[in-house]
Amino acid sequence: MKQRTEDRRESLQQSIRQMMGHTDLPEDVFISAIEDALRSIALRHYGPEAKVSIDIHLDREEIKCHVPKKVVNIMQDFSTEIPIEVAQKLDPDAKIGDMVDVEISPDEFGRIQAQLGRQILLGKLREAERELIYSEFEGREGDIVVGYLQRYDGPNAIIDLERTDVLRTEALLPASQIPPHHRYTRGDSLRCLILEVKDTMTGEQIIVSRTHPDLIARLFEQEVPEVYDGQVQVLTVVRDPGFRAKVAVTATEEGIDPLGTCVGVRGARVQTIVRELKNEKIDIIEWDEDPRVYITNALNLKAPAVRRVELNEEEKIANVVVSDEMLSLAIGRRGQNARLAAKLTEWHIDIKSESEAPVSLETLFKEDLNETEDATKTEDTSDNIEEMSTDNGEQTTTET
Repeated sequence: MKQRTEDRRESLQQSIRQMMGHTDLPEDVFISAIEDALRSIALRHYGPEAKVSIDIHLDREEIKCHVPKKVVNIMQDFSTEIPIEVAQKLDPDAKIGDMVDVEISPDEFGRIQAQLGRQILLGKLREAERELIYSEFEGREGDIVVGYLQRYDGPNAIIDLERTDVLRTEALLPASQIPPHHRYTRGDSLRCLILEVKDTMTGEQIIVSRTHPDLIARLFEQEVPEVYDGQVQVLTVVRDPGFRAKVAVTATEEGIDPLGTCVGVRGARVQTIVRELKNEKIDIIEWDEDPRVYITNALNLKAPAVRRVELNEEEKIANVVVSDEMLSLAIGRRGQNARLAAKLTEWHIDIKSESEAPVSLETLFKEDLNETEDATKTEDTSDNIEEMSTDNGEQTTTET
């Protein structure tokens, strides 16, 4: 009988060790869950008023449960009473009416109660995991996490997050946060941006994104040390997810080339980000306080290709005139380049070729002003020549 009890106790300890191997919960949390589960089934067996004590020492592989029982001459209630002869084996000084702590034997629990205890233990562990997951990720919106595609749940993807300081968990990558035409395979490593952390009735829910512009900003922080240290600052990111992005950068210290720093030697740094985004094209734009220069940079064109940039500062409208052969490049496929440049600079950009662009009033005014200045210079020159001729004539007559 004693050997069978020891076997069951050892089996319980093995089961607990197996559970600990499948969770990253701290030992104290795990022990608390075991105590709650054992106490629950003991109270069901001995009654809700029983003062059950649990003593667990996993390092010594000891799990003991005790319940106080009243010493009686003739036992009538097994769950609350103990015969005097049995009590004196436990405590030789025991007398009728005393309370004696009796160790609970696994033999006393039936199969149904044992199964119930296991369910309670698993429930406690899941609840503890949810609380730890929420505390781990709460307030981390905007951070990058690394995970692996586990499966698809309809159009949504389930991401198995890498092990954190606390535990491993799943994140939801909604279909709306997956770039168009991107289809991942099981096991793909993905870096995602945390959008939201929810604590719901069914547990925690971590929602991540692969389309948010801040994902690119965080990737530059990870891949470019100067961005992480603040020597180069990523000001604005706009995206057409899966196709093209524009990133405005500037140097905060003199002597640093923000474009070359972000591109890296032979494009190594930016190419790492491009590969992570499944070949999404990235234009790195240098910010400039002059809107004309900034708009030209945002269109990813060199100065000779842009003939002029006319600004309507009140309505934030920029009329950009480019050479005829660069018009399609300036607009981009389906207007993508111009649209992203407008979002980046926060100016409404109207692009026209040199041959079709009307001459602006400002240009006409400048041309009229130049013509007036030229005419004035011509008249002044003619007057000077006439004066010189008159003076020469008077001098000649006097001499004669």
